[in-house]
Amino acid sequence: MHPHLHTKDNVGCEEVMIALEQCHAQGFMWKAMGMCSDVKTELSKCLKAERVKMQGANRSERSEKNVRVRQLWKDIEENS
Repeated sequence: MHPHLHTKDNVGCEEVMIALEQCHAQGFMWKAMGMCSDVKTELSKCLKAERVKMQGANRSERSEKNVRVRQLWKDIEENS
């Protein structure tokens, strides 16, 4: 498994990551015959959901920051 997948941002998908690792550990032929495809699809969906959640939080945080910056600039212009 890719090391970057095991981060604090993907804690919600850890069970699926472990299941995929266990599936891959069963050998090349197991993977080659597509036996891990369902788990891999499930992991992709989980990681996408985590990413969308993180993007929403970042967007919200950025909006709040923009409001504060605009207010500071307004205060600076008024006091100049």
